[in-house]
Amino acid sequence: MTKLSDIGPPIPGKQHGGEPADELDNFYTCPTCGQQVDMRDLRQVMWHERPKHKPLLVLVD
Repeated sequence: MTKLSDIGPPIPGKQHGGEPADELDNFYTCPTCGQQVDMRDLRQVMWHERPKHKPLLVLVD
């Protein structure tokens, strides 16, 4: 399984229109693998745009 750290350093995205009212609005469910994707991290967004990808192993320190 590919780890988030394997795909490079964090690439932070920028919010347009300010922060969302709810923290959960920063996430969406990937239709391909069903994993939650943090839209503030462009590495995750780009990974989940790949066809037939597997979920990322996201380790929280």
